Amino acid sequence: MPFVLKFLRLFYVAYLRFLKDDGWAIASHVALTILMSMFPFLIFITALAGFFGTQKLADQATHMLLQTWPEQVALPLGRTIDDVLTKSHSGLLTLGGALSIYFSSSGVEALRVGLDRAYEAKDKRPWWLARLLSIIYVLVGAAALLALGFLIVLAPLIWATVVHFAPAVQSLERQVTYARFAIAAALLLLALIVIHKFLPAGRRSLTDIAPGIALTLALWIEAGYGFGVYLSEFARNYVNIYAGLASVMIVLVFLYLLAAIFIYGAELNSAIILARRKKRESKAAKLHALSSGERLIRKRHAELE
Repeated sequence: MPFVLKFLRLFYVAYLRFLKDDGWAIASHVALTILMSMFPFLIFITALAGFFGTQKLADQATHMLLQTWPEQVALPLGRTIDDVLTKSHSGLLTLGGALSIYFSSSGVEALRVGLDRAYEAKDKRPWWLARLLSIIYVLVGAAALLALGFLIVLAPLIWATVVHFAPAVQSLERQVTYARFAIAAALLLLALIVIHKFLPAGRRSLTDIAPGIALTLALWIEAGYGFGVYLSEFARNYVNIYAGLASVMIVLVFLYLLAAIFIYGAELNSAIILARRKKRESKAAKLHALSSGERLIRKRHAELE
């Protein structure tokens, strides 16, 4: 029972830290920035894919990632993404392409600010170096998405070949569909590990960041399901209040919810790290007190002799 109380207390301490670090305001900043940087990023990866002559890869990868979102969020966003991706963006090396990369990195910068606050990390890097690193994350992310798109395009061809030579595996098609979701989840997990470990200032081990990442993934799944149920019941409210902006507001609120969970996961990691540090310091203080007591006893014995 004391273990359960300590466990619950960590969640409460993490929530207090979330409030102290203006978690709701940071989550709002992250959600809005990611929404604004999403389409410049899509324009960039479309231009990059077109540069290599495989423009459909960006569409395949993006829509696979959207499969993990609630349908009410993914559908309107998917239509807008289709409008963006179906247009030709050949200006990869032009000023427009450079601006797309720069504005895409703003989403990464917003995540970095939130994580620096959560982990109490003071970033001593100059602003231009921090922005350059964010741009590198954008480039790596774009390359990873295109590689994922290549695998998605290649997967049906491989599956058709396997079924042709072994028709008995046709019954496993549903499992293959589940595997697509598993790949998307694995990508999210890998992205969270990289972001928590390398994006904020300082260094943290995988053990330090694992609890918050696990909680983030679990709450994201629950939030996606819960938000989908909520929208199925109350979607009309958004249409009545926001009219033509209803789709944008649905996506923004969903991103706000995901950002708040993400920041809370970092705060939980920070609370656990702090608790471990205090525990080590307490043990060190006790050992120091014991050693000091032993030295005092030996000194008194020596004086008596």
